[in-house]
Amino acid sequence: MLNASIGPDLANAADAMVKDFLAVKADETVLITSDTSSDMAVVEAVLNCADTAGAKTSVMVIPPLPFQGTLADPYISKPLAAAMHQCDVWIDLTFPYLAGSKAWDEAMENKRVRYFLCGDLKAASMVRMFHKVDLDALFRVQKAFGEVTGKSVGKVCRLTNALGSDLTFTLDKAPYPKPRQAKEPGMYTVPGAHPLWPVYDSVKGVIAVDTAFHEYYTAMPSTMVLEIDGRVKKVIGGGTEQKVMDRALKRAAGGKNYGYVIHFTCGLQPAARYTRECFVEDQRVTANNAVGLGIPFWQPGGGENHPDAVMSQQSIWIDGKQIMEEGTFVGPNKLAKLADALQPLYN
Repeated sequence: MLNASIGPDLANAADAMVKDFLAVKADETVLITSDTSSDMAVVEAVLNCADTAGAKTSVMVIPPLPFQGTLADPYISKPLAAAMHQCDVWIDLTFPYLAGSKAWDEAMENKRVRYFLCGDLKAASMVRMFHKVDLDALFRVQKAFGEVTGKSVGKVCRLTNALGSDLTFTLDKAPYPKPRQAKEPGMYTVPGAHPLWPVYDSVKGVIAVDTAFHEYYTAMPSTMVLEIDGRVKKVIGGGTEQKVMDRALKRAAGGKNYGYVIHFTCGLQPAARYTRECFVEDQRVTANNAVGLGIPFWQPGGGENHPDAVMSQQSIWIDGKQIMEEGTFVGPNKLAKLADALQPLYN
C-alpha cells in the first residue's frame, strides 16, 4: 500500500525505474544501498515498487562515504560487501557512490548483478528523471545521437560554451552500449545523457565549469577553468574549491600529475533542471556535459577516485559540422527532429 508521504508522482517514477528500466522480475534479489543523507522517500518508493514486483528486497543504510572509488574501501563493512555479491539488481542511492570501490569491482566481476548508479537523486529529481519524460522517446534521441558519434570515430569533435570553454578532441569508440532496459549484468546509469569518448591524449583547449563533483558536489564560487593539452595541465579559478579539485585530480591520476579527460557527455533530458544541487540531474540537463577527469578507476593503473565537472549549455561540432548550438540540436536532420519533438510530460 502506498505511503501517503510518497505521493503518486514519486510512486510512478519508482515504477518506471524499477519495473520498466531495470526490468525487475518476481523472485529476483534486489539490494538498495543508501546513506543517511539519502532521500528516504525515494528509498521507500523504490522498495515498495520492487516489493510489488515480487522481488526479494533488502535496504542497507550507511553513513555518507567521505570519498568515492578505492578511497571508500576502509568505510565499507563486510556485510555490505557480501550483500553486493548476492543480488541480481543493486540500486545505489549513496553519494559519494559505491562504484569504483574494491567491493564494487569484485561484485561486477561476478557477472551477475545489474548495478544502477542513482547517486544523489532526491524525490523531485527522481520524478523529473523517470515520470516527467517519455522514456521511449528519450531513448530514440539517445540512439540517434549514438549513431552520429558512432559513425564519427576518428573524427575531430569541438565543444564550446558561453563560460569560455573551447576544446577539441578525436572521438574514440564507445566501450559499451546504452540499452533501453537493463536486462543484462553490468553497470547502468540514469537515462538522459549520452557519452562522448575521447582519445585521451588528443584533448586540447580549455574547459570552463561552474559546478563539480571532486570530493563532494558543489557550485563554484567563481568559474573554474581547466587547461588541457593531452593531460590536464592547470586548474585556474574556482575560489576555495580549487584546492579540493587539485588534490582530487592528483588522487584520480594515481598521484601523478592531473591525469586526462576520460569522458564527455551530452545531456538530453528535457525535464531535467540545472539546480546545482543534484549531480545526477544537473549533468542530464539538455546540452550539459559531465566531464570525467583523471585515469579511469576501471582500467589498470587507474586512480582512487573519479572527479567530474559540469560544463553547461555546450555547442558541438563534429568533423567541422555543427550539430548543437547552445543547447539546441541543429543537425543531422533525424537527430534534430527527434530532439525537437522530445518534450517534458506535464500530466
